[in-house]
Amino acid sequence: METIIVQLPGPARADAGQERGRPGLLHMGPGDVADFGRGGPGGRTPAVVLPDPGVSRWAGRLEAADDYWRLSNFSRTAGYVVENLEGAGEYLTVAPGRLGAPVPFEFSRVVLPALNGTANFKVFAPQHAYLDERSAPGGGDQTVNPFALDSTAKYFLVLVALCEPRLREPSDTALPGAGEIAERLRPLDSCRELTRSAVNYHIDYLAFAKLRLAHADEAGDQGGRTGAKRAQLVASALRFGLVREEHLTLLPPRAASRRAGHGASA
Repeated sequence: METIIVQLPGPARADAGQERGRPGLLHMGPGDVADFGRGGPGGRTPAVVLPDPGVSRWAGRLEAADDYWRLSNFSRTAGYVVENLEGAGEYLTVAPGRLGAPVPFEFSRVVLPALNGTANFKVFAPQHAYLDERSAPGGGDQTVNPFALDSTAKYFLVLVALCEPRLREPSDTALPGAGEIAERLRPLDSCRELTRSAVNYHIDYLAFAKLRLAHADEAGDQGGRTGAKRAQLVASALRFGLVREEHLTLLPPRAASRRAGHGASA
């Protein structure tokens, strides 16, 4: 089971239903390492290529640990920033020459100074461990939760909003689209800037990294963002009790969501 997933720099997704190309993913398990940098002619190519002349040929290294990852900065002059994409501007700086700096974030963006602004790539740590129950001494290996969801994370709010119609009315077969989910969550302080493309991003993360849906790739290729993929997520989340009725309290009052929607600009 992977510890981290690196989203390789590549074409971004369109905000509308059409995709411009899915970025490549690098899956890493405990003990795996991957270098990043510009690379150079006649030599090995880093696993994560950042083709900017201001980035070192071998800028640094990622190392997957048990349920987190480490970052090494091979630069002698530049610090690297690791942003918490789930936080309110939270970040950490890895100093020049620092080796094996542990990164505790589940959603991260690694940012390097570059000639053309900055170079960056994203790292996901889907297997973060959370306290479930105390293991008895001598009880053997700790049980790993196959669905390690963080109920304080934004992706969980997206999942709850996606499941809301089915939780309120089990016979309701209609599922909200990405735009409706963004509108539903915007009254929350943590979701003021939530966009439809960001919701699609969280849906993909849930499908591929968190719930590891067997047919997520096929659903995505067939435009499943607005259909099959969301239906699979809801079915799995409700079947295994990952989202329950008490989680609806995490959502804003529905009247507040309607007011936010009317006040939003077209």
